[in-house]
Amino acid sequence: MDDLKHHSHDATPHPDAAASVAPAGQGERDPFLTALGARVRLLRARRGLTQKALAEDAGISVRHLANLETGIGNGSVLVLKQLAAALNTSIAAIVGDETASSAEWLLLRELLHNRSDDALKRARVALEHLFADAERDPQRGGRLALIGLRGAGKSTLGRMLADDFGVPFVELNREIEKLAGCAHSEIHDLYGANAYRRYELRALEATLEAHPKVVIATPGGLVSEAQTFALLLKRCFTVWLQASPEEHMKRVVAQGDMRPMAGRREAMDDLRSILAGRADLYAKADLSYDTGGKALGDAFFELRNRLRKPAASAATP
Repeated sequence: MDDLKHHSHDATPHPDAAASVAPAGQGERDPFLTALGARVRLLRARRGLTQKALAEDAGISVRHLANLETGIGNGSVLVLKQLAAALNTSIAAIVGDETASSAEWLLLRELLHNRSDDALKRARVALEHLFADAERDPQRGGRLALIGLRGAGKSTLGRMLADDFGVPFVELNREIEKLAGCAHSEIHDLYGANAYRRYELRALEATLEAHPKVVIATPGGLVSEAQTFALLLKRCFTVWLQASPEEHMKRVVAQGDMRPMAGRREAMDDLRSILAGRADLYAKADLSYDTGGKALGDAFFELRNRLRKPAASAATP
């Protein structure tokens, strides 16, 4: 599955990248290490990486990563640096103190601390209006972007909606491959996940520039890249196409991809983890629609009708 990245060989531990293990018989796990491990798991899930894939990208062993994620391993600064690079984030995001870089950040953090998600959303929207360069594109209503994991129906429903609206359909994965000059899988294998995300941003920028009206099917992991996802939310009306993990798996196999079946239990566990890790990001969409258990035609007509309701019609092609 596109959202479950596996590499073909075992990771080789970096000589300086060992995560020490808590001594046998030690009492309760350190709360800081437990929280750090949870953040690493969440960041990994959002990027759709297995433990093996992240360990390989970071140059550490799977065992060391597993220890770190469970709060047993006490990772060195070098381990955290390598993990941050592989996850395309900062060490601060892993440690959990990314807002301590200046007095203004500290004051903002204090102001937002313990606020509800609704309050944080209101604050974000207010800031978007405050900063002129963050205001939504006036052509946003002409662009419909579908987000969600592979198997949710983004490509199939996207083409049908584009035909119905009379606008172009763009599958962003194909635009990424055109820019890179190679297949989706080869980008990851040859250049790594971070290079793929750079191509992803460039492809989205080019698509938005070229099409004032369009339906876009996005890669499942796009939401894990903050800059790219923020651009999509600002310039497109977004719909999260949802389905259960079992439905996602069934559809991927129906498409002819039998790779997940080789390790079905592990693949299902990874898929559930990815969905859980990205749920709060996918939920930022303007509209959510569950395609699970629905025939294609029924899903299309129901989604089209929801998009054409008066409340949403002004924000769709």
